[in-house]
Amino acid sequence: MNQAVISCLHANLPALEAVLNDIEYLGIQNITCLGDLVGYGPQPNEVVELIREKGIQTCQGCWDEDIIDGLDACDCSYPSQLAEKRGHFAHQWTTDKLTNENKEFLASLPTSIRKDKCLFVHGSPNSQHEYLLPDMDAFAALERVEMSGAETLFCGHTHQPYIRELTNGSISFRIQNASSKGIQEQQGMDLPMRRIVNAGSVGEPRHGGIKATYVVYNDNTCEVEIREVSYDIERTCKSIIDSGLPPIFAWRLINGFEFAEQAEDASHVCER
Repeated sequence: MNQAVISCLHANLPALEAVLNDIEYLGIQNITCLGDLVGYGPQPNEVVELIREKGIQTCQGCWDEDIIDGLDACDCSYPSQLAEKRGHFAHQWTTDKLTNENKEFLASLPTSIRKDKCLFVHGSPNSQHEYLLPDMDAFAALERVEMSGAETLFCGHTHQPYIRELTNGSISFRIQNASSKGIQEQQGMDLPMRRIVNAGSVGEPRHGGIKATYVVYNDNTCEVEIREVSYDIERTCKSIIDSGLPPIFAWRLINGFEFAEQAEDASHVCER
């Protein structure tokens, strides 16, 4: 059976509608959302209400958490002071727009969802705010999957879709301590395949393209497909401008993230 995994909707209703239509076209009924329903985009209530209406299982994202707990929930860095100012403005704008009912829904979301041998999180098993980037140190990435007790770890947060296979064989290591008098003990262990699958972003792609992304996972074959979906970007951009949100939010959507500002180091782990 195929299931769809979506993430980082960011209050972009046209993108979400297009992705859900694509999922319906494929005949998939099982959908899991990895959070960040709100933030940056102009339709926070509409997006939350559509997720609720469809009964889609959803993790709590970092924006969802920060809307409830406030900006002090995370010490996330911004690429510039101007970007930080825009982010704080979008946070307050979203907080003011969201209904109390939708805020309660975001507050009720779990930080992870487990299905058989798969774990679904927003950032990592450690935190909604930790980035699992595709070039993360292999042992650190493997540790994140192993500590989760899953064979496949689904995440979002980076807005960059990827599939990373970590191991399918044995690893060895040496142990030396003070009592061994210089003698090193070599040990090894066999590990089955472990994978990290990033679903990318429905509402704010940052993979160098402008299409919404999500992934399809086959429970039987364990195959994963990254899908890209076109949507009415102009509609979202017009809504951003009309709502009074910073125009750069529309500009980077319609041009693709390769033209937008990026942090020098996006691999930080936020201290909670």
